[in-house]
Amino acid sequence: MSKSVATLIPKPTTIVRVRTETSNVRTYYVKLPKDVELPKPGQFNMLYVHGVGEVPISVSDVDHRTGVVAHTTKFTGSVTGTFTYLKEGDLIGFRGPYGKGWPMDSSVGKDVVLIAGGIGLPPLRPVVREVAKDRARYGRLIIIYGARTPKDLIYSYEYGDYEAIPNTELHLTVDNPDEGWRGNVGVVTDLIRQADVDPEDSIAMICGPEIMMRYAVKELLKRGFKANRVFLSLERRMKCGVGLCGHCQVGPYFVCKHGPVFPLWFISKYFWVDQI
Repeated sequence: MSKSVATLIPKPTTIVRVRTETSNVRTYYVKLPKDVELPKPGQFNMLYVHGVGEVPISVSDVDHRTGVVAHTTKFTGSVTGTFTYLKEGDLIGFRGPYGKGWPMDSSVGKDVVLIAGGIGLPPLRPVVREVAKDRARYGRLIIIYGARTPKDLIYSYEYGDYEAIPNTELHLTVDNPDEGWRGNVGVVTDLIRQADVDPEDSIAMICGPEIMMRYAVKELLKRGFKANRVFLSLERRMKCGVGLCGHCQVGPYFVCKHGPVFPLWFISKYFWVDQI
């Protein structure tokens, strides 16, 4: 068997916990198979449901002590739709970790600005964990997150923990508030416009729907951010995870291989083009 074929064979692993986040989002905690390295913030894994198929899902948390990795997914397609039937103790296929992650090393000593929309928060959650774990290495942590409604905000049970991290700000917004909502109403770019950030001393990391990321990038550029200080997780159309099928090709690049995290300067020519 060739090495390239062997990399496409999932390893069996066990779901050790399932947590409901919203009505259509759950987090699946799986035990890493033996001899699999711990994923870095921003990387993704391929999860395989027997008889259905596999899907790329970003890592949303890592327990370095137990080797348990979390994957938060929204039920949107034929494969993720079957995740609704998965429960603790079930077997699932695993491949990974894959891709290039967030620029944690180049963020040392700088303010870290995280901008997320909807299901875009899970890939950024490991960055929050990393900053909190080694707080002295980084400057301010600014988290800007928006969703359609308050019920669509993911990890709401952790927001108090985020705000308790020294030198950290959490800014939330929703498009459509309910009667109990007392926070900001509007799009994420409104919060970017209002945030106290220093473009010369900050690294911005963005994940969310592409239309939201485009407006976020435009706002950051207006604020004075340079293209080498803005990073995006594209995560679109990935299929094989190892750059073989070409399904996720963007211009000459593969999202799964050259990303999913890209510096803006690297992908700018293709980022503004629809479904290139």
